[in-house]
Amino acid sequence: MPQWPTAYPASGASATLKRLNEDFIVTELPLQPPSGAGEHLWLDIEKNGANTAFVAQQLAEAAGVQDRDVGYAGLKDRYAISRQWFSIYLPKGETPDLTRLEHPEFKVLSQSRHVKKLRRGDLLGNRFRIVLRDVTGDRDAVEASLQAVASRGAPNYFGAQRFGHDGGNVEQGRAMLAREIRVRNPQKKGIYLSAVRSFVFNEVLALRIREGLWGRTLPGDVMDEAGRPTGPLWGRGRVTTTDQAQALENGVAERHATLCGGMEYAGLDQERRALVASPADMSWEWPEADRLVLAFSLPAGTYATSVLNEILRTVEPDRYAESESSAVE
Repeated sequence: MPQWPTAYPASGASATLKRLNEDFIVTELPLQPPSGAGEHLWLDIEKNGANTAFVAQQLAEAAGVQDRDVGYAGLKDRYAISRQWFSIYLPKGETPDLTRLEHPEFKVLSQSRHVKKLRRGDLLGNRFRIVLRDVTGDRDAVEASLQAVASRGAPNYFGAQRFGHDGGNVEQGRAMLAREIRVRNPQKKGIYLSAVRSFVFNEVLALRIREGLWGRTLPGDVMDEAGRPTGPLWGRGRVTTTDQAQALENGVAERHATLCGGMEYAGLDQERRALVASPADMSWEWPEADRLVLAFSLPAGTYATSVLNEILRTVEPDRYAESESSAVE
């Protein structure tokens, strides 16, 4: 995988991320609370050391339903303390009291009925509290990076975990789109397409940074609802940008013609994603000289690691090397 550039000068500092699960606390910000009535049982769950899919499986088993009857809005870290909502389709019979469910890695804090299933992306965003330990380097440089991100945001890169271990999902996706391999499993196919699509977006974003164009509005840019320039999530049809912005995006597409052509053939439609990630209510403190505590909120689909990468270099303990990292959607 390429080393995509940062928007701000490197602070030269480094720190340990997620030495303990409680060093990475994420709280889901739902679109709406459950209404109290409906065919779906919504569960507010806190998990510690379990990934989202595992918790969903445990809930299906406890409720006596199929895995497909359990929904959630986004994936949350395994090596973290995460609070998120799950839904279970239970249209008939008595409502089980799942707050009594006992498991060492998660607990059901509350439950309530609602009219619809939770689906991927059904959330406003996530609130983070991150403890960085063993911070080394120039504290003034770190403070400058913190101030820059708080005031101007960070490049909205897809995080490394999107691409699999050592970028394996991108390579598998390339081979699939080049018809070098055949992928029959729909779930794996979706993962590979998502990785390739994210890779092309990151390439567009990286090019804008290298050419000194990040944080600027180019002629022909397509803006999002917040007035921020967007980049392409590749698919069928022409890119909706024009002028200089379109030329830049088409140039990247030409360099990755196999990937972009394959995504169009696979039936993906053109979509857009903001180029800037804007942390909300960002604050930080130094409880000790080598410990930095950060708090901020991010919209759905934005990666906390993209924010951290603009501040300092982080290293996780080896036992996390091949696990899901700080992916939060």
